[in-house]
Amino acid sequence: MEPWVSDLLAWYRSRERPMPWRGHPDPYAVWVSEIMLQQTQVETVRPYFTRFLAAFPDIPALAAAEDEPLLKAWEGLGYYTRVRNLRKAAQLLMAEHGGTLPRTVEGLRALPGVGDYTAAAIASICFGLPVPVVDGNVARVFARRNLLDGDFHKPAPRRALADWLTPHIAASGAPAAFNQAMMDLGAQVCTPRNPRCEDCPLRPTCQAAEQGRQADFPAPPPAKALPERTGAALLLRDARGRLLLAKHPGDRLLAGFWELPDPDALPFPKPKRTRRLGLYRQTFTHFRLTLEIRAAKPLPDSPALPEGFCWADDPAALPLTTAARKILAAHAASTPAH
Repeated sequence: MEPWVSDLLAWYRSRERPMPWRGHPDPYAVWVSEIMLQQTQVETVRPYFTRFLAAFPDIPALAAAEDEPLLKAWEGLGYYTRVRNLRKAAQLLMAEHGGTLPRTVEGLRALPGVGDYTAAAIASICFGLPVPVVDGNVARVFARRNLLDGDFHKPAPRRALADWLTPHIAASGAPAAFNQAMMDLGAQVCTPRNPRCEDCPLRPTCQAAEQGRQADFPAPPPAKALPERTGAALLLRDARGRLLLAKHPGDRLLAGFWELPDPDALPFPKPKRTRRLGLYRQTFTHFRLTLEIRAAKPLPDSPALPEGFCWADDPAALPLTTAARKILAAHAASTPAH
């Protein structure tokens, strides 16, 4: 074992971040946490993890989950394909693996929503397999230590780094601690901006720190202009004070979530007068969204609605899109329930 590996493990023993999924006896909990942590920060995930496991405590419960409770448990966490893939994988595990997670990297990688990083994390943390994880944090640590060029958003540089790390994790004798140490080091010390090099156990062997070039690694990916999408969202209540909601189309990103309807796509005649409340903006991975928020006076009756629309007594009880949730929080007074 090289000295830097010993230093890394010693640092982790004294600095390990307490997390509800660390040390959990059930690999299911680690799997759920790793899916939640894909493109999401630890502090955001903590309360979601606790609530999700309370609602779906094991693989059989997750496999049997209905759409609305499942989406409600994930509401606001984003990247909703993750939770749909979790349920698909749970159903596959029940059908083909006796309701337990595979104990090999290959078996884990075959599950919906599990890629190289997630498979390596589960395999090392739960089953002690010497497989290194390479995410943005780990790539940043070793791009700086080893002066590695390349765009680590692409598979080839990540695979090359994983190949380099493999003998080191094997020699460590502690795959779970090794991988979690790298994760924590990138998140806490070797940060994208203003890294705390004085606290880093790899400082004696870090070439970027030696040369004062921490900001040069890893190289940033080429900036891409995001396409712009626009629309409108209507706040409208019926005679009983219920809010009109529309279910997002079933073949799109937010399928199954409820949102404020487009005033031009109502299942009954559009109110003659609406007032503009402002704009809502949200940036997604692949586009930017701008919605014009409009409100109308409550209707004098309660028109019957086709499938895909509802009058909601308690909108917060339903799985809502982030846009709907934030617009309602900001403009609830504009359309009082009664």
